[in-house]
Amino acid sequence: MEESKENSTADSRTYIGRAVLVLSISLGIALADQLVKAIVVRQIPLDTVGVRLWNDWLWIVHTRNLGIAFSIGEGLSRLIRIGFFIVLPSCFLVVAFVFCLKSKSLNKFQRVAIAIVAGGGLGNLIDRIFRPDGVVDFLSFSLFGIFGFDRFPTFNIADNCVTVGAGLILISGLLLDKGGKNVQRR
Repeated sequence: MEESKENSTADSRTYIGRAVLVLSISLGIALADQLVKAIVVRQIPLDTVGVRLWNDWLWIVHTRNLGIAFSIGEGLSRLIRIGFFIVLPSCFLVVAFVFCLKSKSLNKFQRVAIAIVAGGGLGNLIDRIFRPDGVVDFLSFSLFGIFGFDRFPTFNIADNCVTVGAGLILISGLLLDKGGKNVQRR
């Protein structure tokens, strides 16, 4: 009986530790994203370049996006956008948080990666709910005509976190086993 209590206490501490890690990363990212977006909205008029850096390679701009990545779905009706861009991502975030907290098969690296994706998703979800004009995008990089594009589509911190976190999840799946150890190549 005593051993069972010790295991239960250890499991509780592990769960609380996971929750603190995942929630602090996710909420920190969402907060940073929203803070920078608020500064952009306040300081830069809509559809203008506020700052040009490094010979026009980087622009800090103020644009809005009613769709998702690369403005996909921007022309959809409001009802469909609510379903696909608010309800579905909200469900995904809940599932991701629960999975990240409860799964015993994830290692710390994978939990951090999921938390980064969730934080970015939460940052953009807040915009979709509270900014009827669309998600605030503000980073624009020159592509110097590569692939026929002058500039990469404008994005924000949340978009970047979703991309980086997804890349980390992919890397962890390819390079780490379930215990978080490097996979041996034969």
